[in-house]
Amino acid sequence: MLELAYGYALRHGLADLSLRPLATAIGSSPRVLLYLFGSKDGLVRALLARARADELELLGRLGRPGSDSISGLSVVAAQIWQWLAADAHRPLLTLWVEGYARSVVEPTGPWADFARATVADWLDVLAAAQPPEERGTRAGEAQRTLVLAVLRGSLLDLLATSDRRRTTAAVLHHLQLLPSGRFD
Repeated sequence: MLELAYGYALRHGLADLSLRPLATAIGSSPRVLLYLFGSKDGLVRALLARARADELELLGRLGRPGSDSISGLSVVAAQIWQWLAADAHRPLLTLWVEGYARSVVEPTGPWADFARATVADWLDVLAAAQPPEERGTRAGEAQRTLVLAVLRGSLLDLLATSDRRRTTAAVLHHLQLLPSGRFD
């Protein structure tokens, strides 16, 4: 049932989520959804956790120390951007932005800690891509925070405008400015 509800949320978002239309669309009833998730807030939490699981799957592929994909902050950030900019991920990322924004605006609701946890997830991946001697420094932390800010800001711009050429050029330009970022 969660996967069906997640598919619905990817298509329709969470802002105006109503149990009756959701239940009808997935062949269930509001009572079954309440039984399974405890409340509408419980359902929203489960849907956000499911969206985060998709995000963590990507991060797991990119961000494990010692994996072949770890070859520097700029390379990993470019791989992340490639994934973020793919049309296939737009529904997930739109849902992510909605959850992120609501988490900031309504920090005690079902969205609680979604934004903070997501920031920590991404910063962990970016930290794993940095050389060990740089990872624990304030400069290393600042560098990965800036990379995350560029990725997140460019993602918001891409979602708003669909201008992949311009946003990709901006991300790659920033990554070239990193000490190890060379994308000729």
